[in-house]
Amino acid sequence: MSAVPPGADVDLLYTDVEEALRASVRSVLSRRLSAPQVAALYDGAAADPALWQTLSAEVGLAGLLVPEDLGGAGATAREAAVVLEELGAAVAPVPFLTSSVVAVTALLAAGARDLATEVAEGTIAALATPLPATTVAPTVTATADGRLSGEIRSVAGALDAGVLLVPAAAADGLRLYAVPADRVRITPVVSLDMSRPIADLGLTDVEATLLAEGEAARAAVEQALEAGAALLASEQVGIAQWCLDTTVEYLKVRKQFGRVVGGFQAVKHRLADVFVQVESARAAARYAAATLAEGDPDRSVAAALAQAYCSDVAVLAAEEAVQLHGGIGMTWEHPAHLYLKRAKADQIAYGTAAVHHARLAGLVDLPA
Repeated sequence: MSAVPPGADVDLLYTDVEEALRASVRSVLSRRLSAPQVAALYDGAAADPALWQTLSAEVGLAGLLVPEDLGGAGATAREAAVVLEELGAAVAPVPFLTSSVVAVTALLAAGARDLATEVAEGTIAALATPLPATTVAPTVTATADGRLSGEIRSVAGALDAGVLLVPAAAADGLRLYAVPADRVRITPVVSLDMSRPIADLGLTDVEATLLAEGEAARAAVEQALEAGAALLASEQVGIAQWCLDTTVEYLKVRKQFGRVVGGFQAVKHRLADVFVQVESARAAARYAAATLAEGDPDRSVAAALAQAYCSDVAVLAAEEAVQLHGGIGMTWEHPAHLYLKRAKADQIAYGTAAVHHARLAGLVDLPA
């Protein structure tokens, strides 16, 4: 029996390849996306599909996690985590997390290679589970010949999707189906975070394609949800880092009572507290991504730990950014509110911190 505990030798440092990927994503976002464009989503504007097309075509994000023999980039969760840090730092309205991470994980786990190839080629997919979701609880039923009926509330990524992956209860247990989105009633829902819109789905005797059944279907969905929770932590780190950096830069020049505001000791202490928590969150998120990438036995513990910790850190950093910017932080024109909304929505997206604390307690055999 090895004396080395699971995950003890996991490398948390960024590689040159990951930094190059980060630079590519950041370059596209700086050229193609601005805070006013994101703010306009709250006034009813639609997200620019060209942004995702550019990220897919120039950087290959659509098929980042799809194996090379299926037309993807064959990257791992480590690279996906770096992408999510950048997308969080820009509150980018693109379906990378819901399609390229969560849906692709479900497809690969279910052995749906053809559909995974289609996603790598540009088809947007979404796992039809409500937010928040950490376990499989189907609200759709399937007949013996594969026709689906039911409703699913608050599904992220459904508005952009061309195909929906629907968990359904059948007479012989759980099944996972693929359904073209144009066969489903998709009703947009007003969300706190309009940069990641959600929608209610309605299915009435819809013909669907079976992807997996029984334990294979359950495992595919649960792996996808766990991957979503683990890698969402990196997006939360990106949000928190942007909030900290932007606030520090502002407080270096903003003056009050003839002094730079950042010079006040109380302000320094608040920023130092945020810095420590952001760095701790980064370590937790990197560990979750690295163990997921390597299939480490500690990956479920790492995912629960990262999501339990990072979700609250992102909210703290965003709240501090709003408050420490003073009056302008409360205005619609300043982007701080975009980050606070994304942070608050992310806080419950794939399970609340309390849910992950309880899950973590069970995984390490401690009282919740």
